[in-house]
Amino acid sequence: MMRSHTEYLTFKTQKHREYVNITPQVEAALAKSGIREGMILVSAMHITAGVWVNDADDGLLADIDEWLDKLAPFRRDYRHHRTGESNGDAHLKSLLVHHEVIVPVTAAKLDLGPWQQIYYAEFDGQRSKRVIIKVMGE
Repeated sequence: MMRSHTEYLTFKTQKHREYVNITPQVEAALAKSGIREGMILVSAMHITAGVWVNDADDGLLADIDEWLDKLAPFRRDYRHHRTGESNGDAHLKSLLVHHEVIVPVTAAKLDLGPWQQIYYAEFDGQRSKRVIIKVMGE
C-alpha cells in the first residue's frame, strides 16, 4: 500500500547566499516515514532558492558559486528590479540549479551515489524560507 510522509524545513541563513547540506535532515524524515521502498521529493518553496544533489566538497561549492556568478551576476539593470526588488540574479541562479530533486529510496535508505549529498541553495537569504520533504512509497 502506497503511503506518504511530509515534513518542512525552515531556513533563515546568516548570509545572503549560502549552501547548506541537508542530507541528515532528509534522512531523518525518511526514517520517521517508515517507508522502505519509494522516492523522496525535496523542493525549495521559494523562487530564489534551489535544491541539488552533488559532491560534498568545499572546493566544488566554491566552483559552483563562481560559475553561478558568471552566468547570473548581480546587475542593477535587471527588469525585475523595476518592481522594487533587487534580487533578479537570485531568480536566475535558482533556475540554473533548479528548485527540487527526487531521490530513490531503497531498503529504507536514500539511494545516493558514494559522494552524493543533498544541498539547499539560498540566493536571497537572511529571511525565513521553507523546503518541503515528501516521502512516497511502501
